[in-house]
This record gives sequence, C-alpha cells and structure tokens, in this order.
Amino acid sequence: MTVTAVPRHRRIEQAVRERIAALRPGDPLPSDSELCAEFGVSRMTARNAMQRLADEGLIHRHRGRGSFVAEPPAHRRADRLMSFTSEMRRRGRVPSSRIAEREMRPANPAEAMRLGVEPGVPITFLRRVRCADGEPVALETAVLARDLSIVVMAADLRDGSLHAALAAAGHHLRSGSATISAEAAGSEDARLLGVPVGAPMLVERRVILDTDGRAVEATESRYRPDHYAIDVSFDVDDAGVG
Repeated sequence: MTVTAVPRHRRIEQAVRERIAALRPGDPLPSDSELCAEFGVSRMTARNAMQRLADEGLIHRHRGRGSFVAEPPAHRRADRLMSFTSEMRRRGRVPSSRIAEREMRPANPAEAMRLGVEPGVPITFLRRVRCADGEPVALETAVLARDLSIVVMAADLRDGSLHAALAAAGHHLRSGSATISAEAAGSEDARLLGVPVGAPMLVERRVILDTDGRAVEATESRYRPDHYAIDVSFDVDDAGVG
C-alpha cells in the first residue's frame, strides 16, 4: 500500500477541527502567525488552511481581530460533506456508531459500477448505525476501494471517524457527488433505527473521489427525518421567468 505524506495545510486543518470540537462558539483560535510557529509553515499555508475552515462555516475570520469558532448550523449544508462525527460534535452531541457489518469481499455488479471497478474486485463493505448521544440517527452502508481495506478494517469506527482514520493514513478525500431522495423505511430501517415500516426516510447516496479523481467510497445514508436535515444554498436562474 502506498501512503502519501499528509500536506501541511491538511495537518493544520485537522488539528484545528479537533480543537473546535472541544470549544464553544465565539472562542478564539490561534492566529495565522501562531500556527506558523506551531507547525513550521509559511503564513500563506496557515492562511489557506484557516480559509478552508471558514469556507466550511466552521470558523469566522475578522481582519485585525483573529479567528473564532462559528455557531454550528442547525443542519449540514448540501454543498459540503462533513463527517458525521465532526458534525455531531459541532452540535454539542456525542457521536458513536454500532457496527452491523464490516468485511472484505468481492464487489457485486452494482457496487462495482459505483466505484468504477470490475465486478468481483475485492472491496471493503461497511454498515453502521450512526448515533448521537446514543440515539440512532442514520443507517450508513459504504463500500470502499480495496487499497483502503487495511485502514477500514483496523480503525476504531465505534467512537472514531472513518474519514479521520483515512486522512491519518495518507488517503485524502477531495470531492464527490450525491443524490438526495425520500423513501419509505424498510424492515431493516425499522429494526436498526427504531422507526415504523413505511415511515419517510431522507436518503443520501454519494460517491467520494480522492485527490487523483478516483472513486474510493460509495455510501448510502438513510436518515431519520425527525433527527436530521440538509440545508441547501442556491442561486436563482431567472432565464425562464416571464
């Protein structure tokens, strides 16, 4: 397995994310110059790392005053994928997971298509019930590329973050696409999430790419709508208004 070095701005981002989880909205964060001294980086590298966090809504930056922890939004933004662990911690809730399945096996045709590989190629299959303060919020089913299997199989996924474990091992997720729909709860949703069969579910199916543009994770997350929502920001296309 080839593990690439973690870029410096990513190390700063991850360190500040971990600090934010333990702070309250409005608390001050290190200045760019303090981050330069702590991580041995240029001011531009520190500034870029903090700006990425500001773009995600995690922090507010004020010229001449510094950077501060932002008030967590009520819901996740559709144009940003934050890990469930980070999202719940930002809301002041304790995230955890109950692992229903975690195994390495050959990809079936549908899984292979989503990852862009041939059927039968080894993948890692992961199914978890995602909880906040011990209460089930979502049923998450993921298939991941085989070169991530060592990390996925060894990671603490009950109390820890899968994406944080991947980043620590040098696997960096960069972008992706998702489809959000409404579906009726099935028997498995009812059993694992404690909802009635036929209850409405918020379903997000996404594919995440790494820094080389390769599909490395395909996930279906089935959320209880009474516990979760996604905010959408948009521009108005008035071309057809008349």
